[in-house]
Amino acid sequence: MDPHRLLILGAAGRDFHLFNTLYRDNEAAQVVAFTAQQIPHIDDRRYPPELAGDLYPEGIPIHSEDELEDLVLAHEIESVVLGYSDLSYDEVGHLMARATAMGADFIVPDAWSSMIESRLPVVAVTASRTGVGKSQTSRAVARALRDEGLRVGIIRHPMPYGDLVRQRVQRFASEDDLVAHEVTIEEREEYEPHIAAGSVVYAGVDYGAILEAAEKESDVIIWDGGNNDTPFYVPDVWMTLVDPHRPGHERRFYPGETNVRLADVIIVNKIGTAVAEDVQSVLANVEEMNADAVVLRAASPITTDDPSVLAGKKVIAVEDGPTCTHGGMAYGAGLLGAEAAGAREIIDPRPFLVGELKETFERYPDLGPILPAMGYGEAQIRDLEATLRAAAEHGVEGVAIGTPIDLGGLVDLPIPHTRCRYELAVQGTPTLKDVLAPVVRMARGEVV
Repeated sequence: MDPHRLLILGAAGRDFHLFNTLYRDNEAAQVVAFTAQQIPHIDDRRYPPELAGDLYPEGIPIHSEDELEDLVLAHEIESVVLGYSDLSYDEVGHLMARATAMGADFIVPDAWSSMIESRLPVVAVTASRTGVGKSQTSRAVARALRDEGLRVGIIRHPMPYGDLVRQRVQRFASEDDLVAHEVTIEEREEYEPHIAAGSVVYAGVDYGAILEAAEKESDVIIWDGGNNDTPFYVPDVWMTLVDPHRPGHERRFYPGETNVRLADVIIVNKIGTAVAEDVQSVLANVEEMNADAVVLRAASPITTDDPSVLAGKKVIAVEDGPTCTHGGMAYGAGLLGAEAAGAREIIDPRPFLVGELKETFERYPDLGPILPAMGYGEAQIRDLEATLRAAAEHGVEGVAIGTPIDLGGLVDLPIPHTRCRYELAVQGTPTLKDVLAPVVRMARGEVV
């Protein structure tokens, strides 16, 4: 019998993981191609033969998702597999319609089939949407576990935008590691704060091999999820964050609702800046979808390094890119920090945009008066630099940096600037320590 011919829709993350875990050594299936979406510059490449395995000696081509219908027709695709996250149910439905209209089945793999079992206890940090607060939650979980004397290995959701063979297994423990791996701004936003806190971060492409590397020097694994994707590892404690700034999104996006329904712990974040009615709406939805979950309430208080840089000034807010693009947030910590510092005016960057940043705003027209720190490659970093230079020439007096990295170390900032930082602050009981207690006992070999 001929193998079942598959096309995997992805964004250089879950798509590769689905292939590695479900199809790489499966002689009953043939993955003809991947498609790419969301992330610039990842189509027109190949998943290399060194990673694809013996069944794929020439590797697997990666095409633009715009070619979906043509690929199904030209290659007699029998099933299209959904392999990326943070999609509205409308978007999932349109993809399904495009596939089935061409005569292909549409497969959405279940949450568990691609999970890998670890020999160590695993805490998974996931979310209902991009930009809810996974990163600061992962940092808070890591601190809590280190305070218990445990060695923590943080495994981050994939962001392999460069040489996939070199990126098969990545280990980040210092600034030198970030430079050596030529990471993007998006990768720095996730890795740099962990490293600054003393953690070791693992990432890459092959999450079986990555887990083996992390287990060698850890007592506990933290799965630090990306977007609103489900975990790649079987969790012993599954945490999901929900966002009252986007009430209702916890039941309207894939696979965020899956995370809510399966979580052991649900954290309602940002309650310090959200409308009380929206907090109650989210809590009611959580209760309806997962009444057995332990619910924590948390804030993400914003602190500005030097408010005087922003007070009374005309300010541009530079924000975390993914949160404000495919995460759908019109603002972030930079704008909120600038307003709290007393900025005279928040300047919309649209008149100053250069290069690919113009394309970003065309693709995401609902962006607010903020500048997403797009940096998927050197060209985008230089476009960001040029945009800020143009803003300076037109009277912008300050920059509020809401992205969680030292942007000034990567970009020449011609305007006085300051960072707006945020950390998770769980309020009341239960506490983070309470919900992590079973993991601590497991790591110490105690009976749970």
